Amino acid sequence: MAKKLKIGFLGGVGEIGKNMTVIEYGDSIIVIDVGLTFPSEEMLGVDVVIPDFSYLVENKEKVKAVICTHGPEDHIGAVPYLFQVMDQPTIFGSTLTLGLIRAKLEEFGLKAKMKTVTSGSEISIDCFKVKFFKVCHSIAGALAVAIDTPQGVIFHTGDFKIDHTPIDNEKMDFAALADLGRKGVKLMLSDSTNAERPGHTISERKVGESISRIFAAHTGRRIIVATFASNLHRIQQILDIAAANNRRVVLSGRSVVKVVELGKTLKLLRYDDSLIVNENAMKKIPPEKLCIICTGSQGERVSALTRMAAGEHPSITVGIKDNVIISASAIPGNEKSIYNVINSLYRLGAEVIYSAIEDVHTSGHAHQEELKMMLSLINPKFFIPVHGEFRHLKIHAGIAQSMGIPKENILLPELGWSIEVAKDGLKKLDNIKAGNAYVDGDAVGDLEPVIKDRRQLSADGFIIVLLSLSVENGKPSAPEIITRGMAALSEEDLAEMKKQVLGAVKNIKYINSDNRDAIKSAIRRTVRRMLYSISQSTPMIVPIVVEK
Repeated sequence: MAKKLKIGFLGGVGEIGKNMTVIEYGDSIIVIDVGLTFPSEEMLGVDVVIPDFSYLVENKEKVKAVICTHGPEDHIGAVPYLFQVMDQPTIFGSTLTLGLIRAKLEEFGLKAKMKTVTSGSEISIDCFKVKFFKVCHSIAGALAVAIDTPQGVIFHTGDFKIDHTPIDNEKMDFAALADLGRKGVKLMLSDSTNAERPGHTISERKVGESISRIFAAHTGRRIIVATFASNLHRIQQILDIAAANNRRVVLSGRSVVKVVELGKTLKLLRYDDSLIVNENAMKKIPPEKLCIICTGSQGERVSALTRMAAGEHPSITVGIKDNVIISASAIPGNEKSIYNVINSLYRLGAEVIYSAIEDVHTSGHAHQEELKMMLSLINPKFFIPVHGEFRHLKIHAGIAQSMGIPKENILLPELGWSIEVAKDGLKKLDNIKAGNAYVDGDAVGDLEPVIKDRRQLSADGFIIVLLSLSVENGKPSAPEIITRGMAALSEEDLAEMKKQVLGAVKNIKYINSDNRDAIKSAIRRTVRRMLYSISQSTPMIVPIVVEK
């Protein structure tokens, strides 16, 4: 049977985050990115959301490598969870990307074989030949990937933007990308996050200029800057600006402390050690001589900025002499949390500056003109937009058509789709298992039933019906009814409910604990029917049957 070149989508299509793509040929699989996403408001109690790894676990003997294009959570955050459930293939990535992954694995007590690659690196992985290309993004070490397969070249952009004045002065190698395009690319997968936005992204250096002006204009105030911990280019600029303005820097938030230490170790961040002081030492320094770099740009529940806004930070109290810069844009779904933090900071008397007011952030994702440029350079035969909600993919597909790619050569994928890259086109195969797995403390997996119960409890509360049965004759006593999180029942309704419960179970002969389920079912039906008639509510009903 002829081997097929297949692309499987375990995450990152029809959604923001949780990026994970499978490239498969015969008995060989390469995984590109293993990301997570953060829970939406209705995912009550969930810590993070990761891809369903079932397909990889079922085919673990085929998995030859994991390639991580860059280091944020939506591309590497689920690596430890993957390596807990299957053999550990070699991970390929840039120096920073692997440093971030290594730190995550250590937290889980795991190790993995890793190999560092740079722009221009060429490696062989079983039947695949892989070449890496430097791209600009909001984090150092971002790479695009060209995978030469027996059926042709697949090019995956990773997350990218085109920045002609990057902070690290490492520009994209347009000549190498154009050369790849001239040689022939069969399929291109491309970042679609900002496909709705016309024009170009602004350069990271422009953000630094805006932040520098804010520092210069507020010499008598403490400045707090919240940004993504992984954005070393942004952090480098803030450190430089603080030093130029004779301010010491405090790092607040576990992730930003760890990433800055890692950046220094890997020589990706440059600063004098005396610049940074800890939260205890900052008490001896005048506030106007301080800059605090912290986590919390997305309004995360336990982040440093959120705790400051709530008045719950152990070391930092925000007040009328503070300027807070939120140097990030909202990840879709986080808007409400971010605005809650901003409102709380204003109530505390702080001045808050964010991207709606000044250019204190730029995206790491290409706008429409940059997407067009990448399409022009690579000139693929087939095109699949990835990394975005369906509207982003749809708009990106339209951009590709405008660049001359025929409509029939473009496919908009859904989560779980498996696509054959054939000589004559892209063919949809049977779906592979994909979806969400939830992390709640130490529990990992399909927690949808648990989440459903939590939603029900949060919406309608619960009612406990405690029924005692005589050991001697099985006769019930008057039930006890306890409610929580629901409107109080009147004395008349409670009395009627007890009466109906007794009536529902009187004809069920109690033998022993084995037939309690029949009694519980009768209680649930009776209480559910009565509650709905009273209030049209559907609380969780918990019948408890005990012997006395």
